[in-house]
Amino acid sequence: MMKTRTVNILDYYKRIQAGVDLIEEKLKEPLAIQEIALEAGFSPFYFQRLFQAISGFSTQGYIRKRRLSEAAKRLAQSDERIIDIAFDYQYQSQEAFTRAFTDLFGITPAKYRKNPGCISFQNKLNFLDFNKRKGDDLMIPKPVFKELETRHIYGCEYKTNLNDGRHYKEIPGFYEDFRVNEHYLKVPDKTPDQAYGVACRFQDEGEFSFVIGGEVDRDTRVTVEGFTIVELPAGLYATFPNTDEVPSIRDYIYGVWLPNSQYERREGPDFEITDLTKSMEQQRVVMTIYIPIKNK
Repeated sequence: MMKTRTVNILDYYKRIQAGVDLIEEKLKEPLAIQEIALEAGFSPFYFQRLFQAISGFSTQGYIRKRRLSEAAKRLAQSDERIIDIAFDYQYQSQEAFTRAFTDLFGITPAKYRKNPGCISFQNKLNFLDFNKRKGDDLMIPKPVFKELETRHIYGCEYKTNLNDGRHYKEIPGFYEDFRVNEHYLKVPDKTPDQAYGVACRFQDEGEFSFVIGGEVDRDTRVTVEGFTIVELPAGLYATFPNTDEVPSIRDYIYGVWLPNSQYERREGPDFEITDLTKSMEQQRVVMTIYIPIKNK
C-alpha cells in the first residue's frame, strides 16, 4: 500500500525530495518508479507528473542523466574498464551504455576518457529550491471551483506517455486525427459546440489514455471499434480557462498552483472542454481545463 503522509507537515517539495534521495541511494541498483513514488507518498503516475511539472525533467530521464553523469566521473577519475562501469550503472552491455552516453553527451565514453571535462554533468536536484516558484510571471487566471455531477464521455481512445513530454507532442495530433477522420460523427447525440479531451487510465510507468469525444447518457454502450466510455466522477474541480498554452498551464497547475494551494488532487481523470464555436470565431483554441481536487 502507498505510504500516507500528512501534507501539512511534509509539503509536496519535501515529499518529492525524499524520492530524489532514494534515486541517489540506488543509482547502482535496479529501481522501479513504484518504489520511488512509495517513498514520496504519491501514486507512481502522479509522482511522475509532479516531478516533471516542477523540474522540467521526466523521472526516467533524470535517473538516466544522473547515472550517466556519475559514470562519466568514474571514467575521468579511474582506469576501470568501461564495461564494468556500464554494469555498475544498470546497463546490460557496453554497446547500450555507449549509445546512451553518446546520445546524452555527444561523445563516446572512450573519447571522453581521453578528453575529460568537455561535458556538463547532471547534478542532484534539490526540490526545496523549487519552492520559491510562485508563477507570478505567468498570466494565468485564478481557478474557478465547480461541483460537478457524474458525466460519461464517449470517444476515440489514444495512447500516450508522460516520459520526455511525449503527451504534449502527441495530443495535438490526436485532435487532428479525430477531426480529419470525422470521428466526432460517431459520438451519439454529441453536443455540437463542445469537445472533451480526457486523460485517464494512468499506468505506473507513465502511460495513459487520452480520450476525445462528447458527453453521452450513462446507459450508452460502445458500438465503434477504437472508442470507449470514460466516467468523470462527481465532485469538486478546479477549472482553468486556457487558449493555446496547454503545456505551460498544465505545468503551472501541477508544479506551482497545486503544491502552493490548500488542495490536493483526488482520484479521477483530468479533462478539458474545447468550445468549438468560440475557437472558430477567435481562430485559436478556447478551452477550460478541469482538475479533480479535494481539501488537504
